[in-house]
Amino acid sequence: VQLQASGGGLVQAGGSLRLSCAGSGRTFNTYGMGWFRQVPGKEREFAAGISGSGLNTDYADSVKGRFTISRDNAKNTMSLQMNSLRPEDTAVYYCAARGAYNYALRPTAYDYWGQGTLVTVSS
Repeated sequence: VQLQASGGGLVQAGGSLRLSCAGSGRTFNTYGMGWFRQVPGKEREFAAGISGSGLNTDYADSVKGRFTISRDNAKNTMSLQMNSLRPEDTAVYYCAARGAYNYALRPTAYDYWGQGTLVTVSS
């Protein structure tokens, strides 16, 4: 499956952004998916995950209550609504898919990656 992430940009602290990930393929709903983020010099970290059906979701403690992950399998898309953004949320955000129904927390568990979209939160 090919993934294309979009929606990043510059926003002030307290603001909101919505990231989107468009996927290809007729079996999109069989892939567990996730959003990861990475800043220079640090490892890529899990932000949010969602199962193939969209019924199961999980969030990193740092984004819980502020970010919401969702997917629309009919449109082969996944989204990340980010509210109450903080400067520490600044990172390149990647969407990822794995050949298993459920999401995973480790980046190495994913088989496909989007190209990344930069989110910058100013203070």
